[in-house]
Amino acid sequence: MLKAHDQLEIKRSCFQYLARREHSQLELCQKLSRKGYESSEIRAVLDDLVMNDCQSDQRFAESFFRQCLARGLGPLRIAYELRQRGITDEQTVMGEGQVDWEKQLISVYQKKFGDNILLTAREWAKRLRFLQYRGFSSEMIQDLSKELGLVIK
Repeated sequence: MLKAHDQLEIKRSCFQYLARREHSQLELCQKLSRKGYESSEIRAVLDDLVMNDCQSDQRFAESFFRQCLARGLGPLRIAYELRQRGITDEQTVMGEGQVDWEKQLISVYQKKFGDNILLTAREWAKRLRFLQYRGFSSEMIQDLSKELGLVIK
């Protein structure tokens, strides 16, 4: 059984984390474990927070998704980042239908590289790696090169 003191300490720590930004249950669990609390104690407090709607993985996923879009990340990278934070694929899908990934890709490309359409193979390879790291698929990137009329020498 939880000691009331431990439960209050865990809850206080959770509220401090949640006051700064939304956190997933996995993130909270990891942070609290590093503080030395038992996983059973943490789980009980997190269950209580979820029941009282103080913590929501759905709310975290939506917030994180918006942050990733603002940073110029693509669908593959966002899905990966959400999985790393304990968010399931079902929750990942929630916002993707509303996003025009082609516009996102063009915006990221032009912000980083400008409008130069004459490229060496080496320059194109560098740009390709950058866009793949950002989370855009090879197919999306090839469509971009056709749409922008890039000439690779």
